[in-house]
Amino acid sequence: MTTSDPIADMLARIRNAMARKFAAVSMPSSQIKVAIAKILKDEGYIEDFKVVMDESNHKNLVIDLKYVGDVKHQRPVITDMKRVSKPGRRIYTSVKEIPWVRSGMGIAILSTPKGVITGQQARRLNVGGEVLCYVW
Repeated sequence: MTTSDPIADMLARIRNAMARKFAAVSMPSSQIKVAIAKILKDEGYIEDFKVVMDESNHKNLVIDLKYVGDVKHQRPVITDMKRVSKPGRRIYTSVKEIPWVRSGMGIAILSTPKGVITGQQARRLNVGGEVLCYVW
């Protein structure tokens, strides 16, 4: 099954898995999803991720979710995620207008000429791009 917005599908799968307190979530893999998962790992929002082959030779991205608190009162590290730029309405930003997410407590993930990076890295590299999503 093909989706019209694979990034929104990825965010929804992660959100739904965290709501059910799953240890990991699996989804079809792509280069942009792997880049987003790498950012989430580097920023400490997920434990780990890996790309595995299933029995029909399709690549799947498996993300190990991260929780805080004791076993009885666990809560996910990711409070929420929001898709910004959608296939029907692309949102681009210049380096001067890169948004701050939750006053710096969250991250904006951008697709730039330098690759998929966070808003803070884009400011440091002085590049703008397409705002993919917010995570906090």
